[in-house]
Amino acid sequence: MTEILKRSKQKMESEILDDSLERPIVFFDGVCNLCNASVLFFLNRDQKENLRFASLQSSIAEKILGKKIELKDSPSSVLFLEKGILYQKSTAIVKICAYLTFPWNLLPLFRWVPNPIRDFVYDWVARNRYRWFGRLDACRMPDPNLKSRFLED
Repeated sequence: MTEILKRSKQKMESEILDDSLERPIVFFDGVCNLCNASVLFFLNRDQKENLRFASLQSSIAEKILGKKIELKDSPSSVLFLEKGILYQKSTAIVKICAYLTFPWNLLPLFRWVPNPIRDFVYDWVARNRYRWFGRLDACRMPDPNLKSRFLED
């Protein structure tokens, strides 16, 4: 009986992962107030509900990202998985904004700004985000109305 439950759980986990990779996923620092506010911003402006979300601290992030999850202990970057390609830092933000409503969907036009310049600004904010916006003791639980947009453990 235990073996059947174990196999059933493994099958269910693989189905969750397979389904989760069909739509883009935003991986974020779940204890960062700025990151949580950004997720709410994205949720409110992604009217087609294309984006899914997962905390970098979650086991689902570890399963999907594999060895790249070393960022989990010091998550200084938002990660964006789209069509099997993992983007980070300012490029991730630019890619995410393409899914948002007007005028935010125009931000991908900033791709012409050289990546080192965009990432310099991104890194400066990332280094100071806890000092400026604070930090949570644990990852915040999603609002029940938005729960389906989050990949959970």
